[in-house]
Amino acid sequence: MGAGVETGQAEAERVFARHRGLLQAVAYRVLGSVADAEDVVQDAWLRWSRVETATVDDPEGYLVRTATRLAIDRLRSAQVRRESYVGPWLPEPVLTSRDIAEDVALADSVSTAMLLVLEALSPVERAVFVLREAFRYSHAEIAGFVGREEVTVRQISSRARKSVEARRHRYDTDLVTRQLATERFLAASVGGDLNALLEVLAPDVVLVSDGGGLAPAPRKAIHGLDLVARALATFAGRMPEDPSAEVLQLNGGPGVVVYTGRTPVAAITTHLVDGRIAAVHLVSNPEKLTGVTH
Repeated sequence: MGAGVETGQAEAERVFARHRGLLQAVAYRVLGSVADAEDVVQDAWLRWSRVETATVDDPEGYLVRTATRLAIDRLRSAQVRRESYVGPWLPEPVLTSRDIAEDVALADSVSTAMLLVLEALSPVERAVFVLREAFRYSHAEIAGFVGREEVTVRQISSRARKSVEARRHRYDTDLVTRQLATERFLAASVGGDLNALLEVLAPDVVLVSDGGGLAPAPRKAIHGLDLVARALATFAGRMPEDPSAEVLQLNGGPGVVVYTGRTPVAAITTHLVDGRIAAVHLVSNPEKLTGVTH
């Protein structure tokens, strides 16, 4: 009897381990938060561990449904918390693989620019959009995940897609161009070279900084070439002693992470238009940097 229980538990753990990455990816895109996504995955495991898994015909469907509904509930609470957030709110940055960067749809779905656009959607709209556009589940499958009729899900999907298209910016997707621009941006920022920054930034560039009241950061977005360049130079001058900075794969493309020792102190994602940086998202809130820890 005991051996049978242990065998069943081991199989449940193996099945969950196979799907953990998928659940984390779905939850992160729905929530824009590494920490909240990890909590969703942990809650999904607790529910899965109490199920007689041998009776589940479609483990992936069961787990995605569980994680999706948990994420929707958590997002509703998160939206209330964000109303009192200090300064601009940005998604938590996360390290991603080169494979994601080379898949345009996946890279777009995890970019900070897209995650910000998704903030305009309701929790259910956001979940439906993510499941359909990023993970290509059918409307029938998504209906089961979110507990709605298929015809309703089709309507939600259409409405969410139109809303996203109306709000999104079309940024450069060529990885070589983005990599070179990010490397030039890093070199100019670290060196405090205003002229070099002016060359890599677009005339109408915008800088959004998220310190969450826990790290120095402008409380409003900064617009314009000169102001953004000076703000970035000032930020570089305020770095802790002996910082190190790397260009890493961040949210589906090249970004910059600044470390003191092994502790991340800032993560920067850039978005290009015609080869020049049109938007800079800078996260320095220490509570939002767990996803870029080595």
